[in-house]
Amino acid sequence: ELMPREEGERVFAPVVDVYETDQELVVKAELPGVKKENVEVTIRDNALHIRGEKKEEKEEKTETYHRVERVYGKFERVIPLPTDVKVEAAKAEFKDGVLEIRIPKAESSKEKKIEIS
Repeated sequence: ELMPREEGERVFAPVVDVYETDQELVVKAELPGVKKENVEVTIRDNALHIRGEKKEEKEEKTETYHRVERVYGKFERVIPLPTDVKVEAAKAEFKDGVLEIRIPKAESSKEKKIEIS
């Protein structure tokens, strides 16, 4: 699910929520400090792929850092889709550092009540 670059290296890994409604599957990923143009979303092999890069802020100042906890670099999350979806109808929105992807469920994955005669 996470694609680490090298053993022991800290990797930026967006945290995600995945939930479904009667009509759609929704994935929300937190991407603080990532620009929309540095994110790519694809669906293939019944999985959602979110990849991109969190670029380090380049400053020309001569600060002396005492602590560095923020992580930068390329990332990829692969989220298996728990149900069949209509890939061609997927939509994504990026707002306030949160990527929200909405994918309508395929007809076959919607629940249908069957009347007993």
